[in-house]
Amino acid sequence: MSSKIVILSGAGISAESGISTFRDANGLWNNYDIMEVASIDGWRKNPEPVLEFYNQRRCQLHDVEPNAAHMALVDLEQAYEVVIITQNVDDLHERAGSSQVLHLHGELFKARSTQDASVVYDWRKDIHLGDTCELGSQLRPHIVWFGEEVPMMLEAVMAITQADIVVIIGTSMVVYPAAGLVDFAPPEALLYYIDPQPNINYELSLRKNLTILKNPATIGTPELVRQLLSAVTHQ
Repeated sequence: MSSKIVILSGAGISAESGISTFRDANGLWNNYDIMEVASIDGWRKNPEPVLEFYNQRRCQLHDVEPNAAHMALVDLEQAYEVVIITQNVDDLHERAGSSQVLHLHGELFKARSTQDASVVYDWRKDIHLGDTCELGSQLRPHIVWFGEEVPMMLEAVMAITQADIVVIIGTSMVVYPAAGLVDFAPPEALLYYIDPQPNINYELSLRKNLTILKNPATIGTPELVRQLLSAVTHQ
């Protein structure tokens, strides 16, 4: 049986494809009030700016492509069972060719009913007030906002408890509950952290099997993938 690798990917991997992040100096949060455009309360109070915010992000997503880090993760599937747990709402992992991608925070190219969260559509254009689902209710971005539960969290926990190797790529490891996922990795699992500014919290610092690659995703990920594939070849 092949070893299982779980990838925890964050904004850093998408940033190298040109997608604006929230934590950078010119990040998205600088131009918007978080609670107005990315919370369930903001949506209920004034949905129009929320729709406009995500319409802009969706438009940007049409103009970017997967980078070397996304592509390298596909190569891992030659020798490992790979599950990607991403905090990103873009589809760059899927476009690169990764076969198992779990989106913790939703997907930008999907819309869903405000009446029934299970009514979800593939959606690549703008969402406007008045756009309705088959039930007649307003459509909203298929995004997990502040103030909402993370529906895929249990599935993510189950995946990481079975990991032989965990690779953290381009995430600040400070946004919960996603940041707590690594705590569920088995004690014997090998951990790799790829980020130019890795945030090593106390729990992570206690891990004996932690290797830090202080590089951007497009440099560190292909390098690690080559190492992991070489390790299988020489077994």
